[in-house]
Amino acid sequence: MSDVSRPSPSDTGSEARPARTAAVIPAAGRGVRLGPGAPKALRALNGTPMLIHAVRAMAASRAVSLVVVVAPPDGAAEVKSMLDAHALPGGTPSGSWGSTDFLVVPGGASRQESVRLGLDALPPGYDIVLVHDAARPLVPVDTVDAVIEAVREGAPAVVPALPLADTVKEVEPATAPGTPEPVVATPERARLRAVQTPQGFDRATLVRAHETVTGDVTDDASMIEQLGVPVVTVPGHEEAFKVTRPLDLVLAEAVLARRRLNDGF
Repeated sequence: MSDVSRPSPSDTGSEARPARTAAVIPAAGRGVRLGPGAPKALRALNGTPMLIHAVRAMAASRAVSLVVVVAPPDGAAEVKSMLDAHALPGGTPSGSWGSTDFLVVPGGASRQESVRLGLDALPPGYDIVLVHDAARPLVPVDTVDAVIEAVREGAPAVVPALPLADTVKEVEPATAPGTPEPVVATPERARLRAVQTPQGFDRATLVRAHETVTGDVTDDASMIEQLGVPVVTVPGHEEAFKVTRPLDLVLAEAVLARRRLNDGF
């Protein structure tokens, strides 16, 4: 596997080299809520695997020069072949989509382990790391760029987020499936946000979090919080929803149809 980092024109000059950005896409999960079949990231969306849409979403940003895809432990060869089939000709030996290179590495038993393996595969020279869910295939490039820009401006951890439309209740979990759950609190909705991806990080901070935090977490920003490092939000987008259930696939197909109609996507 070759080192895919490419020096920028300013590397040999007197000006400071701009921070370079890589994206890690953990795609090793099975996605059981989506029903039986292939791993969720490999399910077709408008005839194209969901993972391909997610990689395209990262590659659409001119700031992202490398995407590391973390494949199922026994499916790295399949994912590599799939990405090669959609890559543009004339790329590096590792593969390329235009100005964005990609690498494929085997994942682990958990999302956290898979992200760590993706981080381990990053070559030197990438100061900003995005972590993006393969199950969020339709995130707009403006959201990706907003996350990157916030990290460039000094935030060690950035998450795209949306205000909640629904009232949220905190409950005492049921002791048996289907039984009523007592409500214990109603959080103030104005202070709540639904968090999306890509989440953006200063690379050194994210690496330290993965070396330090050992408990289960639902996202990488939670690990940064456990370090006591501030996390900030930027506006998310309604099209960056997570494809988790069969109905989400229907919605994603509708978004793609609208994009083709309006934008020729």
